[in-house]
Amino acid sequence: MPRAKAKTPKKKKVEEKKEPLAPARYIEAVGRRKTAVARVRLYPGSAGVSVNERTIETYFPWLTLQETALAPLKRAAQDAKYKITAKISGGGIRAQAEALRLGISRALVKERAELRPVLKKLDFLK
Repeated sequence: MPRAKAKTPKKKKVEEKKEPLAPARYIEAVGRRKTAVARVRLYPGSAGVSVNERTIETYFPWLTLQETALAPLKRAAQDAKYKITAKISGGGIRAQAEALRLGISRALVKERAELRPVLKKLDFLK
């Protein structure tokens, strides 16, 4: 005859109180142009731009490409200071600059929704 198993009392699950989530440290967005993909992080507070762990001046040596990439900051968010880090892959150098521009524009819209009509009028967003 099989022996009856002794039942052990089950412990009640105690739910721990979850603390509210801390505000995000950065805003993340993705910009794509042709085959270039830019993953952009926007940190509020300080100024500066780094692309693939290099300064924007070394990554985009031509001034026109630097201006293309940073146009959303200069035209729409003039009063704000942001530190931007980006990881870019694929495509040519021009497509990478335009992918970075789109990524910065999308991150700015996540931060400040009132910038969307301005950026859209400048053809930085679709």
